[in-house]
Amino acid sequence: MINTVRLISRQSLPQFRRFHKCTIRQEASVAAAAIKTASPPSPPLSLDNEAVDPKIDKIANDITSLNLVEVAQLSDLLKKRLNLPDAPVMPVGGFIASSQAEDEEVSTKKVQTEFTVKMTAFDEKQKVPLIKEIKNLLPNTNLVQAKKFVESAPVVVMADMSKEEAEKMRDALTKVGATIEIL
Repeated sequence: MINTVRLISRQSLPQFRRFHKCTIRQEASVAAAAIKTASPPSPPLSLDNEAVDPKIDKIANDITSLNLVEVAQLSDLLKKRLNLPDAPVMPVGGFIASSQAEDEEVSTKKVQTEFTVKMTAFDEKQKVPLIKEIKNLLPNTNLVQAKKFVESAPVVVMADMSKEEAEKMRDALTKVGATIEIL
């Protein structure tokens, strides 16, 4: 099998697709043969020894005789006709409760490690010192770019910073008349 995969990986993509389709067809034919040779369906079971309506019994027998492809088509058809949403597949049993509890524990223990500094407003009287401070704080920024940056408030000054860096930047910009939020 591995040698076959290696050989196919050296071939072009269309050849690989043809091979893939062939293997799927072979698997489908093997599965169909297995279904045909499978034992006949077991007699219908009644719920709590109650009599089952013959119409319901016939539907149940018809459904149990379907192969997997037909079951998928039936499922899609019923979802469309009954306007049912696609339900996510959930694991069975106690695994659900334990995974939900673990998720809640993990979500409560998460600590924010990256912060964003956002300038929401600035004092017009201290615009020039603020522009100079922005020029100093942001690398590769000239005065014209810093002026446009300040005038475009509210704007994110810097993102993905540590808490200490964000607080230092907030203090520096607050001293020169900016209103800062740390997100």
